[in-house]
Amino acid sequence: MIHVLVADDHELIRDGFRKLFDEEEDIQLVGEAASAGKALELLRDNDIDIVILDIGLPDKNGIEVLKDIKAEKIDTKVLMLSMHPEMRYARRALRNGAAGYLTKDAPSDTIIRAVHAIYRKGSYITDAVAEQLYQQVRDDRQHVSHEQLSDREYQILLLIGKGESVRTISEKLGLSINTINSYRRRLLEKMNFKNNAEIVQYVIRHDLLE
Repeated sequence: MIHVLVADDHELIRDGFRKLFDEEEDIQLVGEAASAGKALELLRDNDIDIVILDIGLPDKNGIEVLKDIKAEKIDTKVLMLSMHPEMRYARRALRNGAAGYLTKDAPSDTIIRAVHAIYRKGSYITDAVAEQLYQQVRDDRQHVSHEQLSDREYQILLLIGKGESVRTISEKLGLSINTINSYRRRLLEKMNFKNNAEIVQYVIRHDLLE
């Protein structure tokens, strides 16, 4: 039996997974979490084979939770779940130890196939992600500037790219304005940008916006 935990703050998503796995003889949903804190608590206290982890949890970014899981040496495979297109976060998630990456609009049979593949073989990637990884290895020109950013810097890059103000980002992430400005300054330096306008142009040019 494959024991699965779903960590997503949307009850509708969790309910969908519950109904999906109820129809599978070899998959059992053993826990649900609406926050990163609850997910980590359940992972520490239970024998869970796979956690389906939303990248947009309210209290912590899913990739940061993935890093926590790896740092604590919790023996659970992570299938990252996101509303974002694969090209936006997949490589970052896989690079940090995720066993797979799916978007929330993935068909039910793809989700089941991913769970089985991760349980049996340790990983699952879609054809689209496989192609991206192949292109990256084949041609170093596929490397882009935002790959050098930390996860928090990348998150702020996307928010600025959407036109969010520093104050709005501060409120959204629960960080001080000074902290946001520090992250902004670092990402400007790393990417050799002068202002927010160049950030907006970059994220549009690289199709990083939703």
